[in-house]
Amino acid sequence: SDAYGFSKDQVIAGNGSSELLGLIYRAFLAPGDRVAMLSPGFSFNRKLAMLQGAEFLEIASSEAHPLPIEKLLSGPAKDAKFILLANPNNPTGTFVPVAEIERLVEQADRLIVLDEAYVDFAPDHALRLVNRHPNLLILRTFSKSYAAAGVRVGFGFGHPEIIGRLRNIQNVFNMNVIGQAVGKSILAHRHAYEENHRHIKHERQRVTLALLQLGFSVTPSHANFLLARVPAGQEGSCWQAALKEQAILIASFPDVDLKNCIRVSIGTTEQMDKFLAAAKRVCMNFKKNRGVHKHEVNSH
Repeated sequence: SDAYGFSKDQVIAGNGSSELLGLIYRAFLAPGDRVAMLSPGFSFNRKLAMLQGAEFLEIASSEAHPLPIEKLLSGPAKDAKFILLANPNNPTGTFVPVAEIERLVEQADRLIVLDEAYVDFAPDHALRLVNRHPNLLILRTFSKSYAAAGVRVGFGFGHPEIIGRLRNIQNVFNMNVIGQAVGKSILAHRHAYEENHRHIKHERQRVTLALLQLGFSVTPSHANFLLARVPAGQEGSCWQAALKEQAILIASFPDVDLKNCIRVSIGTTEQMDKFLAAAKRVCMNFKKNRGVHKHEVNSH
């Protein structure tokens, strides 16, 4: 709490922010209730709603309208017990200005849960809004920008009433001593990670430009990954399989809107060089195979 300038009753720690998400669903939802989330979003939330017997509403967003406030507060979403946002968003990496987030929080008559898991790669954060708005709960984690996913350390900032409600149902043995020790060390040396954050931002831009040259369409990202739409006529799952053959692991998506997309994590310069070299080979193979297919069609 001291590291971020909050009182102890405004902060809750968890076994990763995923534990805190689970607490939120249990504390604020009953079977049959609704929860709203921007789409595309973190698919884990759909499972949490299902476990609680709640209805999960996905409100479509786009590059032109990354935060459709009216849709989130009206229509089917009007009765949602809380609204869940991620900023930067996962899996797109898009970032909504904090002023827009505050506009939603001000207009909403319910809890807004803001997941800032990737915020250290973004230009701004919303922690300053917590003391202004009692209906805002912000989640953070050490899993992304501090490379500590394995120790499971997450935390939330909000009004004491919200934090107390979550603590009342939290397992008292939720965090192990290793996670606590690593968390304290990270907080004591946070500035030592800033160079790594700068490196990832630089590599993110370099890889973006390289993918554009290969014919991809890349969503502007403020996270430590890129969402890229593969060249026309191809599918993300095919790219995933082709890159896996070259020992490169990426994500693809079954969702209709994202089936032509891949998600690439940003690593070291050497790792990204290997990825780009493999991507160039895959591009050449796709073009070669398409040329053979066209020749066979024309010969018939």
